[in-house]
Amino acid sequence: MYPFIILLTHLWLTLVESKCHNICNLALASYHVLPGSTLDHISMYFSNHTISDEIVSYNRNKLQNKDILPSNIRINIPFLCGCVNDTFLGHIFTYTFQKGDTYEKVAKYNYTNLTFPGWIEKFNGYSPYNVPDGTIINIPVRCSCGDESVSKDYGLFITYPLLPGESLRSISSEFNLNESLLQGYNPGVNFSAGTGFVYIPGKDKNGTYPPLVGSNGKSSAGLGVGAIGGVCIAGIFLIIIAVGSCFVCKRTKKTKKTSVVSEKPEYQLTHSSSFSQDRDTGGIPGISSVEFSYEELAKATNNFNASFKIGAGGFGEVYFAELRGEKAAIKKMDMEASREFLAELKVLTRVHHLHLVHLLGFCVEGSLFLIYEFIDNGNLSEHLRYSSGRNPLPWTTRVQIALDAAKGLEYIHEHTDPVYIHRDIKPANILINKNFQAKVADFGLTKLAEVGNATLPTRLVGTFGYMPPEYAQFGEVTPKVDVYAFGVVLYQLISAKAAVVKQNRSTFESKSLVALFDVALSHPDPNEICKLVDPQLGDDYPLDSVRQVAELARACTQDNAMLRPSMRSVVVALTTMSSTTQNWDIESFYRNSDLLNLVSGR
Repeated sequence: MYPFIILLTHLWLTLVESKCHNICNLALASYHVLPGSTLDHISMYFSNHTISDEIVSYNRNKLQNKDILPSNIRINIPFLCGCVNDTFLGHIFTYTFQKGDTYEKVAKYNYTNLTFPGWIEKFNGYSPYNVPDGTIINIPVRCSCGDESVSKDYGLFITYPLLPGESLRSISSEFNLNESLLQGYNPGVNFSAGTGFVYIPGKDKNGTYPPLVGSNGKSSAGLGVGAIGGVCIAGIFLIIIAVGSCFVCKRTKKTKKTSVVSEKPEYQLTHSSSFSQDRDTGGIPGISSVEFSYEELAKATNNFNASFKIGAGGFGEVYFAELRGEKAAIKKMDMEASREFLAELKVLTRVHHLHLVHLLGFCVEGSLFLIYEFIDNGNLSEHLRYSSGRNPLPWTTRVQIALDAAKGLEYIHEHTDPVYIHRDIKPANILINKNFQAKVADFGLTKLAEVGNATLPTRLVGTFGYMPPEYAQFGEVTPKVDVYAFGVVLYQLISAKAAVVKQNRSTFESKSLVALFDVALSHPDPNEICKLVDPQLGDDYPLDSVRQVAELARACTQDNAMLRPSMRSVVVALTTMSSTTQNWDIESFYRNSDLLNLVSGR
């Protein structure tokens, strides 16, 4: 009962404290297409939520396909409209700062005045004259969800930057909307100013104006306080009834059969003999994977002999085996770890990616077993540890590992249905194969992401030092939880230090790695960061690249989750950095070898 009270309290506080009203989730941005622009190029600026095909669907009267884009026209870009910092309706996009960029240039040309230089500066920790190249910056864009006091006929709105020569009359004529209606949505705004922006009712993919109210005539966003209170009270009674019913059902349906139950009944496991009937397709309803027998696993590991053990974690031990002609890693888990077992099984039977570890199968006999592909080069934590006896990772390899892991995370955040949040990103869960490619592993704490909805409290799991403030304090989970943890991993790739560093062994004082880098990056001496670089690298690294990765890590580990980049933006930034670093590596090779003499003709 207590978690439900927390949930209701959270929702109520969100409604009461937020200065945003009528949150609608969807808005449109009027983008002025400049000569030479392409739809794919424009999509990158709105990469959090938009793809070129989606843009075409909102501009069928102007665009026939995504390959032909006339210049000097306006197109509507769909984006998520939510409450930013409980202050205003809008969205925070991310942009990778390039050489020659300024806040003014980005606002005027890249986002065609959908934002302002002052806004960009406010939402970033950099002076407009001191933004390192390759830094991911935040781009705030405002939006509107309508106003029932003006009209209930319009529920989708365009953020429309004003251009010189435009007026209330010209815009009214272009959109075939009443002047008083437009002025009503923009009280006090001078439509002839030639700068700033206004909110204009927009059409959906079907070319119609969606209304503010629902089909039942009741506004989904305009409930009064009394109505909200009534809904909450009714909800409490419904929850009490539901909880009571579940309690009665559990009491009446107890059996002597041992079972493992997940949060959802469709993923119930039993030890009954019927389990073996589905051996080729998986014995768990809703799970399609190969089931192995206990005898098969025991034989391959000599009854789980210690000599076959290759690792251990919070939820079990890992053994090497050869199963059906393939090298495998077997994770053996206690029955008490059923939640983690089912979470990982559910995710890895549904998602497949080059940079995610591949699941071969499972077994539920006596214990819980997950069988993975064998990754033969350990994990990132081992490679960064001084005492591991491994050769230190070159800087170029570290950047590539970061990119690989970022691609794996981007996939589960943005390209799966449903979308997942890992919740335990750290070097020990990033595996390295013989070609030094990285694969994200250990999905036992993975949580389904309710995309577009408010984050809800959850039980606190994960690893200390990698948890962002909103998760550690309130248990709120969004994909930005993984982004924060990934930022800590980037710092570790630079420094080979732990996420929490002991400052004084006698007093047990410690400091987070995030805090150490914040001090170094804020220091007036740009070389201060060199003190944190892994000594194993010596001087064999490009300082500019190290600083760029550190700045990306700082963006990922901002206290405000809204200001962190998406994993898609992180991938874009690391792709650029990886390319630059590879070029440096080639130049370094020539500089430090006899080949330099041959190339120069000496």
